Amino acid sequence: MKTTAKIAQVLLGLVVVSSSWAQTNPIKMLVAFPPGGPVDFVARTIAEPLGKELGAQIIIDNKPGGNGAISAEYMINAPADGKTLWFTSAGAVAINPGLYEKLSYNPLRDLAPISLVVNNVEVLVVNPNNPANTGGEFVAISKQKEVTMASSGTGSVPHLAMEQLADSTKGKLLHIPYKGAAPAITDVLGGHVDGFFGDIPGLISYIKSGKLKPIGIAAPKRSPALPDIKTFAEMGVPGVDSNNWYALFAKAGTSKSEIDRINAAMKKVLAQEDIKNRLLQSGADPVGSSADELGSVLKNDINKWTKLIKAKNIKPE
Repeated sequence: MKTTAKIAQVLLGLVVVSSSWAQTNPIKMLVAFPPGGPVDFVARTIAEPLGKELGAQIIIDNKPGGNGAISAEYMINAPADGKTLWFTSAGAVAINPGLYEKLSYNPLRDLAPISLVVNNVEVLVVNPNNPANTGGEFVAISKQKEVTMASSGTGSVPHLAMEQLADSTKGKLLHIPYKGAAPAITDVLGGHVDGFFGDIPGLISYIKSGKLKPIGIAAPKRSPALPDIKTFAEMGVPGVDSNNWYALFAKAGTSKSEIDRINAAMKKVLAQEDIKNRLLQSGADPVGSSADELGSVLKNDINKWTKLIKAKNIKPE
């Protein structure tokens, strides 16, 4: 009995030490957008289980502004030790390099990819009273008369999705930029603007309540959140492919062993049924990836978006 009690005491001591170590050696996760939004939701969904896998407490630190540029600057000024991570959407890493002539960071040089976390494809939504019930019908109307398209800002993923649609169809689409998705959605709800491309997580509650009508997916395949909504490719409109993925990065120079350790932990988190279901219910599509796969996605998207931005002569607001 004495031996059993001694073993229990040792095990309890190890738990206390482990818990104390986790709290005194936290990992900071910089989030490129404010609390309460879709990016923040995903970050907070993965933070606690990821911390458990890594044996450390993960502290969320929201650094919004500049479409992620402000948080990127914090990231590149942090030590390359894996104790500061950056959670961001595609915009800050894949669109900003083509949009801003003088960017204070170079994603391909200054960041170490860790893992994709979720895909967030764009869905085109309209007011329920809009006569278009499919993307094809919306395109047909745009060839008869000018239709207005809201975006969350010049150079945003919704704006670039609209430009892809305009290029593919030669429809008459008038871009109406807003300062963020919320006012853009409000004006579609009010019938003041004809359509809006947006991330499914930011629109899913309006779609489920019938306040907005989804009519087309801007991706190569349908979304698990909206399986009945066809892609534009299925409707004979190619080249409309806008994935506002969210991913995890460290600072360039972080050791490969540390990157691999965090990547392995991220895979375990995304395999947990409760985490997977929470993300799916929000409209996000949990994917995960290797660090190299994220690096390839980043490089390809920088090339894709930079080419479109230059061709359309898009300038930041």
